Amino acid sequence: MTTTRVGAPGNPPVSVVPFTDAVYADCSAAPETARGCLTVGGVDYPYEIGKLEVTVAQWVAFLNTADPDGHDPFDLYDESESGATWPKYGQVEFSQDARRGRHYAIARPEWADKPYGFADFLDAARLVNSLVNGRVLAKATRTEGAFTYVTYKVRLSPRTERGMYDLDRPDTTRTEHTGFVVPSQNEWIKAAYYDPNGGGTNSYWKYPTNPGVFGDGDATAPSPTVLNPTTGDVTNASTQPLASYHPSGGAAPTWCPAQVPPADCDTVNPLGLDPATYSDLYQGSLSTVGRARTTSPWGTRDQGGNAVEWTDTITPPPTGQDFGRVWRRLHGGVSNSAPYQMWPSAVGLQPQDNFFYRHTYPWLGIRIGVVGDVGPKGP
Repeated sequence: MTTTRVGAPGNPPVSVVPFTDAVYADCSAAPETARGCLTVGGVDYPYEIGKLEVTVAQWVAFLNTADPDGHDPFDLYDESESGATWPKYGQVEFSQDARRGRHYAIARPEWADKPYGFADFLDAARLVNSLVNGRVLAKATRTEGAFTYVTYKVRLSPRTERGMYDLDRPDTTRTEHTGFVVPSQNEWIKAAYYDPNGGGTNSYWKYPTNPGVFGDGDATAPSPTVLNPTTGDVTNASTQPLASYHPSGGAAPTWCPAQVPPADCDTVNPLGLDPATYSDLYQGSLSTVGRARTTSPWGTRDQGGNAVEWTDTITPPPTGQDFGRVWRRLHGGVSNSAPYQMWPSAVGLQPQDNFFYRHTYPWLGIRIGVVGDVGPKGP
């Protein structure tokens, strides 16, 4: 796993009105609306965040570590994730008869380097706990231009219920000051938008790919990716800046594994949708991680577009009543959605254990963060 270092501790935050095309120096400068105002992006400490989203190959390695006997006691897998059940979007196959530690497999080879897209927050927290309870075998740092990247090799642990997050508590927050984490909303936003060189507006970009111009709608949005129709690789990376999203009035990036008959890709789904409805609702596909090549101000890739990503920030529910559920913030734009989802004001939220989304929404991803000094330890 490779992270990028995010410095400039104590950076100024920025204020946003949810899903509006503007940023403000503070909430006193923002208009009063029913949507309120949030102050985001300020982080007082250095940290690291994943250069890329967690891939299907990484997720399958975690599944076989966390559930070596294939009993799935923590609901880490749903049949909707199967390529047989959902030919276009299914990423992971399960076999009850496989040998120990091999019950889960990548559905098609092309999915190995795509973002895992069926995550809820509890999945992300369990992966983090597996990393925290595991053993860092190697750590290497390199510099590429203005960016500093750190690559970790970690032996995962099967212990997933306690670590950075205590999953006996539904509203769990970080229990340690050092270790792997699900990024917070502020950590995520700073890595995606805050320009330490003062670019953008109030030092914040409009997109994680380029400064853009606030107030111009999607006029300065990055170009949309074009994907190889059978592999999901980006074919227009020379066009910069670039992101995987559904442009207004244009085609969403899409592909389907070469082994799948086109008719199955276009019609077979676990939701029982007729072909016309299915085609209308499910257009965008996840692209190979990092292949758009565009970087944020701190060197991350795909924070704009591809999969929307979980943070560990707890937020009040939109109705004011939680009905016993914990809600958390998400960010990142979606390959099946419009460019406004890539704005810093796109402060989405979902229940951390949204069972419906696990069945129906194949664009929910994970990006890992690191706080404090994590490295190899002695035997």
